[in-house]
Amino acid sequence: MKYFTKDWYDEMQVSGFLVLPDSEEEWEEEMEHYRKEGKDLRELNLRNLNDMRESLLHYLPEPFHPYIQDGTLVTEYPMPELRMLVNRWGRDYKERMEELDQRYMQHFESIKGKLPPNAVELVENGLHDAVVRSVERPSEDRLVLTLDCSGGFSYFTDVRFTFEGVTYSDIPTDFKGAWWLYDEIYGTEDGFELHTLFDSPMVETVIRARDVKIEPLKLPLFRRLKKWYSGAN
Repeated sequence: MKYFTKDWYDEMQVSGFLVLPDSEEEWEEEMEHYRKEGKDLRELNLRNLNDMRESLLHYLPEPFHPYIQDGTLVTEYPMPELRMLVNRWGRDYKERMEELDQRYMQHFESIKGKLPPNAVELVENGLHDAVVRSVERPSEDRLVLTLDCSGGFSYFTDVRFTFEGVTYSDIPTDFKGAWWLYDEIYGTEDGFELHTLFDSPMVETVIRARDVKIEPLKLPLFRRLKKWYSGAN
């Protein structure tokens, strides 16, 4: 992947971690809320920081490192110096991500008209949060990927994607339960190349194929209810 890589995803998690309270009053109220629940906010934050420590040290510049090492990044109300560091890094991160998104969209629009229509549908509908049910290779040039899209942003049911004219794929057959995170697509001489970032396990995969067939395996729940309601009336 050239755009939405594992490195890109890890930095996005760092960005999501760097959320500071807007005011000292908000910080105190949050600590009090956790105290009433029998929990220590500072302790919870410190555990989360320890889980993220390697990524924080990798992606954040050196002025952040003392706050990471002693835990004050998350255990104390942020001093003005720390808030300035966070705001500056956040602005830079946002600009870089917006530029990355624009570059990818320009790339996609430049090849969209040359891609198989179903490949365009696959990436435009979006499969974020779809879960792999099975991966099958019925023949050397066919790959069947069945996804549970009920918790995603489109289809909202199980969907079978049959990739035809496959010349390369590195998706393992034992891949059940993996989560589809992000994808990017490229044109080839006779089809397309789909790159996907999965979680659980966190891997980047590639499928190079001539075309893809998309088959929802049943009506999504809201359509079944609509159909039933229409028939009942």
